[in-house]
Amino acid sequence: MVRSGCIPIIIEIEIDIICNFFIPLLHNQITMRKKERFEKFIEYFSINQPIAETELDFGDTYQLVVAVILSAQCTDKRVNTLTPDFYNAFPNPKALAGAEVEEVYEYIKSCSYPNNKAKNLVGMAKTLLELFDGVFPDDVDELQKLPGVGRKTANVVASVAFNKPAMAVDTHVFRVSERIGLTTKAKNPLDSEMQLIKYFPEEVIPTAHHWLILHGRYICLARKPKCDKCPITDICKHFVSEEKKAKSLKAKTVKVKSNVTNQ
Repeated sequence: MVRSGCIPIIIEIEIDIICNFFIPLLHNQITMRKKERFEKFIEYFSINQPIAETELDFGDTYQLVVAVILSAQCTDKRVNTLTPDFYNAFPNPKALAGAEVEEVYEYIKSCSYPNNKAKNLVGMAKTLLELFDGVFPDDVDELQKLPGVGRKTANVVASVAFNKPAMAVDTHVFRVSERIGLTTKAKNPLDSEMQLIKYFPEEVIPTAHHWLILHGRYICLARKPKCDKCPITDICKHFVSEEKKAKSLKAKTVKVKSNVTNQ
């Protein structure tokens, strides 16, 4: 037996969900162009996080390079526990260039890939002295001539040490940019970098790099993003997609329960 009034209630619930949630949210996301998404992203973080900096501890460019090399696939927190003793033992490029790899290894052995990093650190210092007279260049391509310094590290150094408009793309930046919708189907870090610098104004790039990293580190986590604590869900494509799935499932559940009640 079907109870009177149940079918209209089901229809009303579903229409209410569609009208009050899906249509306004999807309309905003569909009509939001990429340029507008970037503008809103910049606006929010410029107001709420005007100062965004690396969490690595360093005192000069040499220490920054060392810290960034060590941070590859290792947390900044771990690196910061190692670098004080490292800086004391090897206070400058000349001291590091004269060290044995085995000696350097002892100071960084609790870090990920210590053998390779020890070799790269000594090689970096030697090459710096040989090619650049011990002075770090501010050019991304020139920096990559140093062992252990890939494009990401070079971009970090150029950005942090020399305030260059260089966008370093690590796992956080790559993931967060794609989720929000700042990048679209980026194939690799370089592709992501090119898409980001196309829309971020040059003067914002050094800070935007840290906005993305910190947002990925504390809010937009890899396995389970904290969408309930995210302040930019209104511009996030991932959030809209997930909410759409959740609301659709909820609507189906409501309909099934109502049908069961009607029987």
